[in-house]
Amino acid sequence: MNVKLLNYTPDPERVVAAAARMCYSPIGAEKILDDFSREEVEKFLRKIISMGHLSPTEHAYFTFSISGSRVLSHQLVRHRIASYSQKSQRYIKEEQFNYIVPPAIRANDKALKIYEDQIRQLKQTYNKLLELGIHKEDARYVLPNACETNIICSFNARSLLNFFKLRCCNRAQWEIRALANKMLKEVKKVAPILFEKAGPPCVSEGVCREGNMSCGRLKVRRNG
Repeated sequence: MNVKLLNYTPDPERVVAAAARMCYSPIGAEKILDDFSREEVEKFLRKIISMGHLSPTEHAYFTFSISGSRVLSHQLVRHRIASYSQKSQRYIKEEQFNYIVPPAIRANDKALKIYEDQIRQLKQTYNKLLELGIHKEDARYVLPNACETNIICSFNARSLLNFFKLRCCNRAQWEIRALANKMLKEVKKVAPILFEKAGPPCVSEGVCREGNMSCGRLKVRRNG
């Protein structure tokens, strides 16, 4: 899996803090950043986040380049407050597609052989359909969810915070959890205060909402 932060709102924490400050200030937007020190920005950010006043975080955007399986992309696009552009199997030939192998399968020699044999068979089937004149948009129906895809997506910070809450959880599927952790690592480099408490509820709120399905991490944290 590859994850790269392609672009983001310049000085995102200052933008968010300024938007929040304007909600409580009588001065105009054009003067809102005057004499707004870095210390004040950090203090203001922590305050609004602790209050749950998250609408100002929607003014900061982050754009990522991601590669992973179609399983991953199907889960990712369920997060609707975002923009996506994905590699098209309708227009791009997949005759020698790369594919993702789940760790549980890779760790089992017998399972891995079955898996890779099936991948080879699917490649052959896809190519035979193309040779018979079947258009790519129809031949792609035999391609597996393991097929690697590339996608560019853009989130605002509020949507990212929700994404991290759901997908950094140990109960999330392994691939999208790995993606979420990589994305969180990237945004923390450019907006450390904005995302300092981002993550599953056991990290961000000190509670677990998984009930009997809890992984037990919160208990470990409390007893540690």
